[in-house]
Amino acid sequence: MIRVDAATVLLQWAAGGLFFLWFTTRRRVVGVGYGWLLRGTYLLLAVAAAAAGFQFGVVPVREASSIAVATAAFVALLVSVVRRKAGVSGQTDEHDRRSERVAAMTGIERGVAQRHGGHEFPPVLDLMAPLLAIPGLVAASYDAGGNLFVSLLRTFAGAAFLGSVTDAMLLGHWYLVQPGLPRRHLNDLVRALGFVWPVEIIALLLPIGMFSVWSGSVNDGWGGQLGWFWAACAITTMVLVVVTKAALKERYYSAVMAATGLLYLAILTAFGTDLVARAILAG
Repeated sequence: MIRVDAATVLLQWAAGGLFFLWFTTRRRVVGVGYGWLLRGTYLLLAVAAAAAGFQFGVVPVREASSIAVATAAFVALLVSVVRRKAGVSGQTDEHDRRSERVAAMTGIERGVAQRHGGHEFPPVLDLMAPLLAIPGLVAASYDAGGNLFVSLLRTFAGAAFLGSVTDAMLLGHWYLVQPGLPRRHLNDLVRALGFVWPVEIIALLLPIGMFSVWSGSVNDGWGGQLGWFWAACAITTMVLVVVTKAALKERYYSAVMAATGLLYLAILTAFGTDLVARAILAG
């Protein structure tokens, strides 16, 4: 029906994560360290994707794409380190805005944030790696077998699904480093995850998909139990998205930490949703 490879999953994860890194950094509000964390993490995943491909079965375009993604992520990381003193304009403006509000409320004057000269890191650089991943993901979809349209949909939806949930969890932790960061950035990622979720589920239900597991025409090796486990993961992921949105509506800062904890659970259920289904259908 389909094939699932570690190299493909790792490339999907890196591509989706780097795309949603740009989705967040394009607003120039999140601190430079967040970009360093994610670029470094997904760079290593892209390297691991290439290594897994060479070790367990080469798909030349996919492996070349993985190397290109790692290279692009490294270049973006290098540029962001070189231009770190320029800071992030939106973060500096937000600091000054909050300082002015505190001064107006208390009468205590607070200094404005120090601005350094030079050019900021251009967020568009974070788009290069996901774009370079596209040929590799297309090649991996073709290599996976089965209906090509369904395979492409599963591959790209899976990349967005895994990337958005991982970035949301990591951004939630970043609020400990940058507590004045507006919640709208985390809300945007959670909302994106909510939009990607139905596409991921539909892709995995399309023939030959999870309906075939429930009907018994595809044997999961556990008497259908893995099919129901997948359904539980899929439903729980969406429930966690809804609850996370509700938590972020609370005014207390602890709500952000609660949302981050919920996103921890969402990562587990999201990976269960994506990987369990594909492992069953590859069996």
